[in-house]
Amino acid sequence: MAESRVNSTSGGGVGPGADLHLELAPGGGRRAALMQALREAVRSGRLTPGTRLPPYRTLAADLGLARNTVAEAYAELVAEGWLTARQGSGTRVAARATPPASGRARRPARPSRAPRPVHDLRPGSPDAAAFPRAAWLASARRALTAAPNEAFGPGDPRGRPELRRALADYLARARGVRTDPERIVICSGFAHALRLLGGLLAGPVAVESYGLDFHRGLLTAAKLATTPLVIDEHGARTGELAASGARTVLLTPAHQYPTGGPLHPERRAAAIDWARATGGLVLEDDYDGEFRYDRQPVGALQGLDPNRVVYLGSVSKSLSPALRLGWMVLPEHLVDAVLAAKGEREAWVGVTDQLTLADFIDCGGYDRHLRGMRRRYRRRRDQLVATLAEQAPHVAVTGIAAGLHAVLRLPRGTERSVLKGAAWQGLAVDGLAPYRHPASPMPPEDGLVVGYGAPPDHGFAAALEALCRSLPLPPQD
Repeated sequence: MAESRVNSTSGGGVGPGADLHLELAPGGGRRAALMQALREAVRSGRLTPGTRLPPYRTLAADLGLARNTVAEAYAELVAEGWLTARQGSGTRVAARATPPASGRARRPARPSRAPRPVHDLRPGSPDAAAFPRAAWLASARRALTAAPNEAFGPGDPRGRPELRRALADYLARARGVRTDPERIVICSGFAHALRLLGGLLAGPVAVESYGLDFHRGLLTAAKLATTPLVIDEHGARTGELAASGARTVLLTPAHQYPTGGPLHPERRAAAIDWARATGGLVLEDDYDGEFRYDRQPVGALQGLDPNRVVYLGSVSKSLSPALRLGWMVLPEHLVDAVLAAKGEREAWVGVTDQLTLADFIDCGGYDRHLRGMRRRYRRRRDQLVATLAEQAPHVAVTGIAAGLHAVLRLPRGTERSVLKGAAWQGLAVDGLAPYRHPASPMPPEDGLVVGYGAPPDHGFAAALEALCRSLPLPPQD
């Protein structure tokens, strides 16, 4: 039976500076014996979560084993979830259930669980640290000082006129939207807008084959059937709308969510032609249309026909989802019906945030903030692409340079194992499978939807390292 006691002089738990006692069972493979000894040390509580292990060279020398034997044992235990390996931090015991104290009755063993996420690369969230607090506060002070007394009364279900005027000007200038303040209704975000519209829409509703299942669920809750439209490198195949039997279509034309392509000009025109010919309605989700990095953002589809398109936007990506501020730009014939659906004042957005956003737009603060965030998110996307090119060149990054996320294509059949490995690396990231419409004629594709907006700057590189460690190895020649 081999015994190891590693001695050194630096601190920090077990590692090059602490003692590690291991007993290897005689006979059999030495790698298997070492793995079993380490598992038992963790299971018994002698090695607690977060404990740093000696470098494999040190442990190999002490045990009289080959370095590769120890390195391979560490690697397998990382894959099993017993250990974690992070550049600059060494190999440590993974987060696990704390063993019962001595003398207490042992509970039945629980299955090992992945550690809680350390890195968040899930899509959909901006960088919370970048919220423009000082500029927002200055706008709030100006807006509240200038607000008329009636602003703090019952108000207008459309929303504050100051904000609707500011949005009409901004959306015309920046997104090519054709409207006037009377056709803008303020809401608390896209989901709120879809709930308000749900009872007014004619079904079935055509949706893109890949999209948020939450949005599909809102339509289903409104008793509207959804039918999937195939998407390809040119976006949704809107030429197939006539054959789909749909009366309404929900599109993400500026930046398809999540696959990342823009809707081709011919297909944009086809959607408008279909709506005019059939009396149909287009719902345009412009969730991150301001963030295009390789060229000027594509103008809104609504500009082609304001009478057949409902334009939906919010500040969830541009500022913060915590503000709960969004808007609908409606065809004139829908305004009264939407206001009736909006109903009592309890469902309205708070006045102070509306007034603040109006001032923030009017004073140029919103434009300045967006320019700064474009630079920040472009750097992050470039860093993601460069890191993958260096460490995982076999994994393709798809979609245009836009928005707050990118899709990584994976070899067929690997998505689940990659997500499991990512969880053991302390990484939260989405797979592509949940975005696929259950009735989609498109074959399932494996991939990751990687959001690069949420991590703080100081943690982004570490999040990308964890991502690369989770990816499958390149195919062997």
